[in-house]
Amino acid sequence: MTSTLSAMSGVPGLLTSEEIATTAAHLASLQVRSGQIPWFPGGHCDPWNHVEAAMALTVTGYAAEARAAYRWLVATQLGDGSWFNYYLGERVKDARLDTNVCAYLAAGVYHYVVATDDVDFAVEMWPTVERAIEFVLRWQLDDGTVRWSLDCIGRPEHYALLTGSSSIFHSLRCAVALAERLDFAKPAWELAAGRLGHAVAHHPGAFAPKNEFAMDWYYPIFSGALGGAAGEKRIDDGWERHVMDGYGVRCVSTNDWVTAAETAECVLALDALGLTSRALDLFSCTRRHRREDGAYWTGLAYPEEVTFPGMETTSYTSAAIILAADALSSSSRAARLFRHDALPRPMDLPEPGCPLQR
Repeated sequence: MTSTLSAMSGVPGLLTSEEIATTAAHLASLQVRSGQIPWFPGGHCDPWNHVEAAMALTVTGYAAEARAAYRWLVATQLGDGSWFNYYLGERVKDARLDTNVCAYLAAGVYHYVVATDDVDFAVEMWPTVERAIEFVLRWQLDDGTVRWSLDCIGRPEHYALLTGSSSIFHSLRCAVALAERLDFAKPAWELAAGRLGHAVAHHPGAFAPKNEFAMDWYYPIFSGALGGAAGEKRIDDGWERHVMDGYGVRCVSTNDWVTAAETAECVLALDALGLTSRALDLFSCTRRHRREDGAYWTGLAYPEEVTFPGMETTSYTSAAIILAADALSSSSRAARLFRHDALPRPMDLPEPGCPLQR
Protein backbone atom coordinates (compact mmCIF):
# COMPACT_ATOMS: atom_id res chain seq x y z
CA MET A 1 0.00 0.00 0.00
CA THR A 2 1.12 3.50 -0.72
CA SER A 3 0.95 6.13 1.93
CA THR A 4 0.84 9.89 2.01
CA LEU A 5 1.49 9.80 5.74
CA SER A 6 1.81 13.15 7.42
CA ALA A 7 2.96 13.18 11.00
CA MET A 8 0.11 13.44 13.46
CA SER A 9 1.00 15.18 16.69
CA GLY A 10 1.51 12.97 19.69
CA VAL A 11 -0.13 13.27 23.06
CA PRO A 12 2.68 14.64 25.26
CA GLY A 13 3.95 12.10 27.77
CA LEU A 14 1.44 9.47 26.64
CA LEU A 15 1.86 8.66 22.95
CA THR A 16 4.45 9.95 20.51
CA SER A 17 3.84 10.91 16.90
CA GLU A 18 6.15 8.05 15.89
CA GLU A 19 4.03 5.58 17.85
CA ILE A 20 0.88 6.90 16.21
CA ALA A 21 2.52 6.47 12.81
CA THR A 22 3.38 2.86 13.69
CA THR A 23 -0.22 2.16 14.69
CA ALA A 24 -1.51 3.81 11.51
CA ALA A 25 0.82 1.70 9.38
CA HIS A 26 -0.38 -1.44 11.16
CA LEU A 27 -3.99 -0.42 10.54
CA ALA A 28 -3.34 0.27 6.86
CA SER A 29 -1.67 -3.14 6.50
CA LEU A 30 -4.93 -4.86 7.48
CA GLN A 31 -6.82 -3.47 4.49
CA VAL A 32 -7.41 -6.02 1.73
CA ARG A 33 -7.47 -5.45 -2.03
CA SER A 34 -11.22 -4.75 -2.16
CA GLY A 35 -10.81 -1.88 0.32
CA GLN A 36 -12.41 -3.83 3.15
CA ILE A 37 -10.78 -3.50 6.60
CA PRO A 38 -11.34 -6.67 8.66
CA TRP A 39 -10.96 -6.81 12.42
CA PHE A 40 -7.72 -8.78 11.98
CA PRO A 41 -6.09 -10.80 9.16
CA GLY A 42 -8.58 -13.41 7.99
CA GLY A 43 -11.27 -12.01 10.30
CA HIS A 44 -14.67 -10.57 9.62
CA CYS A 45 -15.58 -6.96 8.90
CA ASP A 46 -18.56 -4.92 10.02
CA PRO A 47 -19.37 -1.60 8.32
CA TRP A 48 -19.42 0.49 11.54
CA ASN A 49 -15.92 -0.45 12.64
CA HIS A 50 -14.79 -0.37 9.02
CA VAL A 51 -15.81 3.32 8.91
CA GLU A 52 -14.06 4.01 12.20
CA ALA A 53 -10.88 2.52 10.73
CA ALA A 54 -11.28 4.69 7.62
CA MET A 55 -11.54 7.77 9.85
CA ALA A 56 -8.28 6.85 11.56
CA LEU A 57 -6.58 6.30 8.20
CA THR A 58 -7.78 9.72 7.05
CA VAL A 59 -6.26 11.68 9.94
CA THR A 60 -2.94 9.84 9.75
CA GLY A 61 -2.45 10.66 6.08
CA TYR A 62 -3.68 7.45 4.46
CA ALA A 63 -6.27 9.30 2.41
CA ALA A 64 -6.14 6.93 -0.58
CA GLU A 65 -6.70 3.96 1.72
CA ALA A 66 -9.60 5.75 3.39
CA ARG A 67 -11.21 6.45 0.03
CA ALA A 68 -10.79 2.79 -0.92
CA ALA A 69 -12.52 1.81 2.32
CA TYR A 70 -15.49 4.06 1.60
CA ARG A 71 -15.70 2.84 -2.00
CA TRP A 72 -15.96 -0.72 -0.69
CA LEU A 73 -19.16 0.38 1.03
CA VAL A 74 -20.43 1.85 -2.24
CA ALA A 75 -19.79 -1.48 -3.96
CA THR A 76 -21.48 -3.57 -1.25
CA GLN A 77 -24.51 -1.40 -0.43
CA LEU A 78 -27.80 -3.26 -0.83
CA GLY A 79 -30.64 -1.94 -2.94
CA ASP A 80 -32.54 -0.62 0.08
CA GLY A 81 -29.53 1.42 1.25
CA SER A 82 -28.35 -1.00 3.95
CA TRP A 83 -25.41 -3.29 4.59
CA PHE A 84 -25.26 -6.67 6.24
CA ASN A 85 -23.93 -6.84 9.77
CA TYR A 86 -20.77 -8.92 9.16
CA TYR A 87 -18.77 -9.86 6.10
CA LEU A 88 -16.05 -12.50 5.86
CA GLY A 89 -14.10 -11.63 2.76
CA GLU A 90 -16.66 -11.47 -0.03
CA ARG A 91 -19.17 -13.63 1.85
CA VAL A 92 -21.90 -12.53 4.24
CA LYS A 93 -21.29 -13.84 7.75
CA ASP A 94 -24.33 -12.25 9.45
CA ALA A 95 -27.30 -11.09 7.37
CA ARG A 96 -28.86 -8.91 10.09
CA LEU A 97 -29.32 -5.25 9.11
CA ASP A 98 -28.28 -2.98 12.00
CA THR A 99 -29.56 0.58 11.61
CA ASN A 100 -26.66 2.10 13.55
CA VAL A 101 -24.15 0.24 11.41
CA CYS A 102 -25.84 1.54 8.26
CA ALA A 103 -25.98 5.15 9.45
CA TYR A 104 -22.31 5.51 10.32
CA LEU A 105 -21.11 6.06 6.75
CA ALA A 106 -22.48 9.61 7.01
CA ALA A 107 -20.21 10.32 9.98
CA GLY A 108 -17.24 8.86 8.15
CA VAL A 109 -17.72 10.81 4.92
CA TYR A 110 -18.31 14.09 6.74
CA HIS A 111 -15.22 13.41 8.88
CA TYR A 112 -13.24 12.86 5.67
CA VAL A 113 -14.43 16.14 4.16
CA VAL A 114 -13.67 18.13 7.31
CA ALA A 115 -10.19 16.60 7.50
CA THR A 116 -9.26 16.89 3.80
CA ASP A 117 -11.57 19.50 2.26
CA ASP A 118 -12.02 17.01 -0.62
CA VAL A 119 -15.54 17.98 -1.64
CA ASP A 120 -15.28 16.07 -4.93
CA PHE A 121 -15.06 12.79 -3.04
CA ALA A 122 -18.02 13.79 -0.90
CA VAL A 123 -20.04 14.38 -4.08
CA GLU A 124 -19.04 10.90 -5.25
CA MET A 125 -20.18 9.38 -1.94
CA TRP A 126 -23.38 11.40 -1.56
CA PRO A 127 -25.83 8.99 -3.28
CA THR A 128 -24.62 6.14 -1.06
CA VAL A 129 -24.92 8.26 2.08
CA GLU A 130 -28.38 9.46 1.08
CA ARG A 131 -29.67 5.92 0.50
CA ALA A 132 -28.21 4.76 3.82
CA ILE A 133 -29.84 7.54 5.85
CA GLU A 134 -33.20 7.06 4.13
CA PHE A 135 -33.03 3.35 5.01
CA VAL A 136 -32.33 4.13 8.67
CA LEU A 137 -35.12 6.69 8.99
CA ARG A 138 -37.70 4.19 7.77
CA TRP A 139 -37.28 2.58 11.18
CA GLN A 140 -37.69 5.63 13.40
CA LEU A 141 -40.50 5.09 15.90
CA ASP A 142 -43.18 7.48 17.11
CA ASP A 143 -41.17 8.29 20.25
CA GLY A 144 -38.15 9.38 18.19
CA THR A 145 -36.05 6.27 18.82
CA VAL A 146 -34.89 3.98 16.01
CA ARG A 147 -35.43 0.22 15.84
CA TRP A 148 -32.01 -1.32 16.26
CA SER A 149 -32.14 -3.94 13.50
CA LEU A 150 -33.90 -6.27 11.10
CA ASP A 151 -33.18 -9.96 11.42
CA CYS A 152 -31.80 -12.15 8.64
CA ILE A 153 -35.23 -12.56 7.02
CA GLY A 154 -36.15 -8.90 7.27
CA ARG A 155 -38.27 -8.85 10.42
CA PRO A 156 -37.71 -5.61 12.38
CA GLU A 157 -36.93 -5.76 16.07
CA HIS A 158 -39.55 -3.96 18.14
CA TYR A 159 -37.19 -2.01 20.39
CA ALA A 160 -34.37 0.52 20.26
CA LEU A 161 -30.93 0.47 21.88
CA LEU A 162 -29.48 3.52 23.61
CA THR A 163 -25.97 3.10 22.22
CA GLY A 164 -27.21 2.49 18.69
CA SER A 165 -29.68 5.37 18.72
CA SER A 166 -27.05 7.68 20.21
CA SER A 167 -24.66 6.83 17.40
CA ILE A 168 -27.43 7.29 14.81
CA PHE A 169 -28.08 10.75 16.27
CA HIS A 170 -24.44 11.66 15.68
CA SER A 171 -24.57 10.19 12.16
CA LEU A 172 -27.73 12.17 11.36
CA ARG A 173 -26.08 15.39 12.45
CA CYS A 174 -23.11 14.57 10.23
CA ALA A 175 -25.46 13.75 7.36
CA VAL A 176 -27.21 17.12 7.75
CA ALA A 177 -23.85 18.92 7.86
CA LEU A 178 -22.67 17.02 4.78
CA ALA A 179 -25.87 17.93 2.93
CA GLU A 180 -25.36 21.59 3.79
CA ARG A 181 -21.75 21.42 2.60
CA LEU A 182 -22.98 20.06 -0.74
CA ASP A 183 -25.91 22.50 -0.98
CA PHE A 184 -28.63 19.91 -0.49
CA ALA A 185 -31.63 20.63 1.71
CA LYS A 186 -32.59 17.81 4.08
CA PRO A 187 -34.97 19.33 6.64
CA ALA A 188 -36.58 15.94 7.34
CA TRP A 189 -33.22 14.60 8.45
CA GLU A 190 -32.72 17.55 10.79
CA LEU A 191 -36.16 17.02 12.30
CA ALA A 192 -35.50 13.30 12.71
CA ALA A 193 -32.23 14.09 14.50
CA GLY A 194 -34.03 16.52 16.82
CA ARG A 195 -36.60 13.88 17.78
CA LEU A 196 -33.95 11.22 18.31
CA GLY A 197 -31.61 13.47 20.27
CA HIS A 198 -34.44 14.42 22.62
CA ALA A 199 -35.22 10.75 23.27
CA VAL A 200 -31.56 9.93 23.96
CA ALA A 201 -31.06 12.89 26.31
CA HIS A 202 -34.34 12.81 28.19
CA HIS A 203 -36.05 9.42 27.90
CA PRO A 204 -33.63 6.59 28.76
CA GLY A 205 -36.63 4.39 29.58
CA ALA A 206 -37.54 4.35 25.89
CA PHE A 207 -34.61 2.00 25.22
CA ALA A 208 -34.05 -1.66 26.01
CA PRO A 209 -32.18 -1.90 29.34
CA LYS A 210 -28.50 -2.56 28.68
CA ASN A 211 -27.10 -0.60 31.60
CA GLU A 212 -24.30 -3.05 32.26
CA PHE A 213 -22.57 -2.05 29.02
CA ALA A 214 -20.18 0.89 29.25
CA MET A 215 -21.26 2.19 25.86
CA ASP A 216 -24.77 2.81 27.17
CA TRP A 217 -23.15 4.98 29.85
CA TYR A 218 -20.97 7.26 27.74
CA TYR A 219 -22.54 7.14 24.25
CA PRO A 220 -25.20 9.79 24.90
CA ILE A 221 -22.28 12.13 25.59
CA PHE A 222 -19.98 10.70 22.90
CA SER A 223 -22.74 11.32 20.35
CA GLY A 224 -23.41 14.89 21.44
CA ALA A 225 -26.97 14.27 22.63
CA LEU A 226 -26.04 15.04 26.23
CA GLY A 227 -23.56 17.68 27.33
CA GLY A 228 -22.80 20.31 29.93
CA ALA A 229 -23.79 19.70 33.53
CA ALA A 230 -26.09 16.81 32.60
CA GLY A 231 -23.26 15.09 30.77
CA GLU A 232 -20.84 15.57 33.65
CA LYS A 233 -23.40 14.19 36.09
CA ARG A 234 -23.84 11.10 33.92
CA ILE A 235 -20.08 10.58 33.87
CA ASP A 236 -19.78 10.99 37.64
CA ASP A 237 -22.76 8.75 38.37
CA GLY A 238 -21.38 5.89 36.31
CA TRP A 239 -17.64 6.27 36.87
CA GLU A 240 -17.16 3.82 39.73
CA ARG A 241 -19.34 1.23 38.03
CA HIS A 242 -17.72 1.37 34.61
CA VAL A 243 -14.10 2.43 35.19
CA MET A 244 -11.26 0.56 36.87
CA ASP A 245 -9.11 3.47 37.97
CA GLY A 246 -5.63 3.12 36.54
CA TYR A 247 -6.72 0.39 34.11
CA GLY A 248 -9.49 1.75 31.87
CA VAL A 249 -13.14 1.18 31.04
CA ARG A 250 -14.87 -2.13 31.68
CA CYS A 251 -16.72 -3.28 28.58
CA VAL A 252 -19.35 -4.81 30.86
CA SER A 253 -19.71 -3.51 34.40
CA THR A 254 -20.09 -7.00 35.89
CA ASN A 255 -16.61 -8.11 34.77
CA ASP A 256 -13.14 -6.71 35.37
CA TRP A 257 -12.46 -6.87 31.63
CA VAL A 258 -11.07 -3.62 30.28
CA THR A 259 -11.26 -2.88 26.57
CA ALA A 260 -9.04 -0.32 24.89
CA ALA A 261 -11.65 0.76 22.34
CA GLU A 262 -14.26 1.59 24.99
CA THR A 263 -11.57 3.36 26.98
CA ALA A 264 -10.58 5.49 23.97
CA GLU A 265 -14.20 6.30 23.12
CA CYS A 266 -14.84 7.35 26.71
CA VAL A 267 -11.81 9.62 26.37
CA LEU A 268 -13.58 11.29 23.45
CA ALA A 269 -16.71 11.72 25.58
CA LEU A 270 -14.69 13.32 28.38
CA ASP A 271 -12.89 15.57 25.89
CA ALA A 272 -16.25 16.66 24.46
CA LEU A 273 -17.27 17.79 27.97
CA GLY A 274 -14.04 19.73 28.39
CA LEU A 275 -12.81 17.31 31.08
CA THR A 276 -9.33 17.31 29.61
CA SER A 277 -7.39 16.18 32.69
CA ARG A 278 -9.66 13.17 33.22
CA ALA A 279 -9.49 12.37 29.51
CA LEU A 280 -5.69 12.34 29.57
CA ASP A 281 -5.59 10.19 32.69
CA LEU A 282 -7.94 7.66 31.13
CA PHE A 283 -6.08 7.69 27.82
CA SER A 284 -2.88 6.78 29.66
CA CYS A 285 -4.49 3.44 30.58
CA THR A 286 -4.41 2.32 26.96
CA ARG A 287 -0.60 1.94 27.16
CA ARG A 288 -1.14 -1.43 28.82
CA HIS A 289 -2.80 -2.66 25.60
CA ARG A 290 -0.11 -1.44 23.20
CA ARG A 291 2.20 -3.86 21.39
CA GLU A 292 5.55 -3.05 19.86
CA ASP A 293 4.14 -3.37 16.34
CA GLY A 294 1.62 -0.62 17.05
CA ALA A 295 -1.38 -2.94 17.39
CA TYR A 296 -3.51 -2.95 20.54
CA TRP A 297 -4.90 -5.88 22.46
CA THR A 298 -8.69 -5.78 22.33
CA GLY A 299 -9.05 -6.37 26.07
CA LEU A 300 -7.26 -7.26 29.28
CA ALA A 301 -8.87 -9.25 32.08
CA TYR A 302 -7.91 -8.52 35.68
CA PRO A 303 -6.50 -9.29 38.20
CA GLU A 304 -4.49 -11.72 36.05
CA GLU A 305 -3.91 -9.06 33.36
CA VAL A 306 -4.33 -11.59 30.56
CA THR A 307 -5.44 -10.73 27.05
CA PHE A 308 -9.05 -11.48 26.20
CA PRO A 309 -10.37 -12.63 23.80
CA GLY A 310 -7.30 -14.83 23.38
CA MET A 311 -4.42 -12.97 21.75
CA GLU A 312 -6.78 -10.75 19.76
CA THR A 313 -5.84 -7.34 18.41
CA THR A 314 -8.42 -5.48 16.36
CA SER A 315 -8.47 -2.79 13.70
CA TYR A 316 -11.23 -0.88 15.46
CA THR A 317 -9.17 -0.73 18.65
CA SER A 318 -6.23 0.84 16.83
CA ALA A 319 -8.64 3.22 15.12
CA ALA A 320 -10.26 4.34 18.38
CA ILE A 321 -6.83 5.03 19.89
CA ILE A 322 -5.87 7.17 16.88
CA LEU A 323 -9.12 9.15 16.97
CA ALA A 324 -8.75 9.80 20.70
CA ALA A 325 -5.16 10.93 20.18
CA ASP A 326 -6.28 13.22 17.37
CA ALA A 327 -8.86 14.84 19.63
CA LEU A 328 -6.49 15.24 22.57
CA SER A 329 -3.77 16.77 20.38
CA SER A 330 -6.10 18.67 17.99
CA SER A 331 -3.91 17.45 15.17
CA SER A 332 -6.44 17.43 12.35
CA ARG A 333 -9.35 19.67 11.48
CA ALA A 334 -11.60 16.66 12.05
CA ALA A 335 -10.62 16.50 15.74
CA ARG A 336 -13.49 18.94 16.33
CA LEU A 337 -16.06 16.43 15.08
CA PHE A 338 -16.24 14.54 18.38
CA ARG A 339 -16.39 17.80 20.33
CA HIS A 340 -19.43 18.52 18.16
CA ASP A 341 -18.46 22.10 17.36
CA ALA A 342 -17.93 21.10 13.72
CA LEU A 343 -21.65 20.29 13.49
CA PRO A 344 -24.77 22.46 13.38
CA ARG A 345 -26.48 22.88 16.72
CA PRO A 346 -29.17 20.19 16.93
CA MET A 347 -32.84 20.80 17.51
CA ASP A 348 -34.50 19.45 20.65
CA LEU A 349 -37.87 18.13 19.52
CA PRO A 350 -40.01 16.41 22.14
CA GLU A 351 -42.80 14.19 20.90
CA PRO A 352 -46.44 15.25 21.43
CA GLY A 353 -47.43 14.46 25.00
CA CYS A 354 -43.85 14.49 26.30
CA PRO A 355 -44.06 15.32 30.04
CA LEU A 356 -41.15 17.73 29.67
CA GLN A 357 -43.40 20.03 27.65
CA ARG A 358 -45.68 20.68 30.64
